Amino acid sequence: MHSAYSITTRSLLLGLLLLPRAGLCADTAQQLAQRVVKYYNGLHSLRTAFTETFHGMGIDREESGTLLLRKPGKMRWSYSHPAGKVFVLDGKYAWFYSPGDAQVERVSSGQLDDLRSPLRFLLGHTQLQKELVGLTLSSGPDGLQLSGVPKGMEKRVEKIVLGVTPEGVIHSMSITETDGAQTAFTFKDSMADAPAPDSEFVFHPPAGVPVVDGLPPV
Repeated sequence: MHSAYSITTRSLLLGLLLLPRAGLCADTAQQLAQRVVKYYNGLHSLRTAFTETFHGMGIDREESGTLLLRKPGKMRWSYSHPAGKVFVLDGKYAWFYSPGDAQVERVSSGQLDDLRSPLRFLLGHTQLQKELVGLTLSSGPDGLQLSGVPKGMEKRVEKIVLGVTPEGVIHSMSITETDGAQTAFTFKDSMADAPAPDSEFVFHPPAGVPVVDGLPPV
């Protein structure tokens, strides 16, 4: 993703897994998306380990850490590599900071244009099939995939692909931007309804580091 901090199914029929890719229709994608929403809307919170890779703009980067999501619309990305890097969405603002930065970036959640934001609605009440324009279903080497373009991000994102398991867990997300840059996330060791106290979604700027309102850094 451009920012330095710069979306599942249950009980799919076995026959669906054996269909050729060309036989997967739009109606099936809609039904699968509904199952995704049903699963995630049943959660209060979610904690998962993540690995993030970025390729583009002459940059190749791999980072990792822990993601914590909580309704409604709160999330925290705590990076272990690089240590101390953090992205917090507290419901009102998104905060971006990495140790050594000269400032903390703060963005109103209503103006957030970050590639992690498609995950935010999974713990809200939004319908996935309405959030992804041109929703399609396919099968790949790692299983089922839902693809589309996040609504409102058409000018920036060419395609987003969600990898899901038959049990209803998202295990990967890849984003291809219109300029060719690619960001990919893999998720593992997920814990549904994990402890998610308010304190996890409060960001306190380091002493002496100014807070600047604006877009997250490239």
